[in-house]
Amino acid sequence: MLFQRLLRPFDKMRAAKGPFAGLFTPCSVDEVVSIDCETTSLDSQSADILTIGAVKIRGNQVLTSQKLSLKIQPPKPINQDSIPVHHIRNQDIAGAMSLEQALPILLTFIGNRPILGYFVKFDITLINRYTELYYGFHLPNKPIELCHVYYKKVNTYYPDAWLDHKFETLADTLGVPIIGRHSALGDAITVALMYLQLQQGKRPKLM
Repeated sequence: MLFQRLLRPFDKMRAAKGPFAGLFTPCSVDEVVSIDCETTSLDSQSADILTIGAVKIRGNQVLTSQKLSLKIQPPKPINQDSIPVHHIRNQDIAGAMSLEQALPILLTFIGNRPILGYFVKFDITLINRYTELYYGFHLPNKPIELCHVYYKKVNTYYPDAWLDHKFETLADTLGVPIIGRHSALGDAITVALMYLQLQQGKRPKLM
């Protein structure tokens, strides 16, 4: 992320006269956007995005009325071997929009809010590949890594504990129901609920 911070002044100049100049302004609302991308692989430099899910958090509420769920048509057919990982088949995204069409919808939805995610660096790196390609800048939004928030909270009560950062373990420890695991929107909502529980909830109970 250091490299991205160094690039921000140049990114801001490139974006200044474009439709997304607002991304580079300070966020003045108490809101965060939880996002998740389902992809063809776990290589952020080569994976294609298949679905994007996002939901806004305001204060102590997950705004499920303000959510985003996008299906993306990848440039090549989905490899059958990867379907057990993301559970998305070629027929599930037949006729879906292109990433170029989806990107402005996503950027408008996120705005200048901080971006929350589970291993959020992967999602941001992936999106940055395309914002660089189409608009010449990287996302300037503050990233919030759920695992870091989890570690800080749990370490307060259990400083010597070994922590398992599996998605399911975090949800169980925090008493949060998993909503549609491996669906982008379901994961984004579950992450948002876990984040609020960490921010305002009771002492986590380690398994």
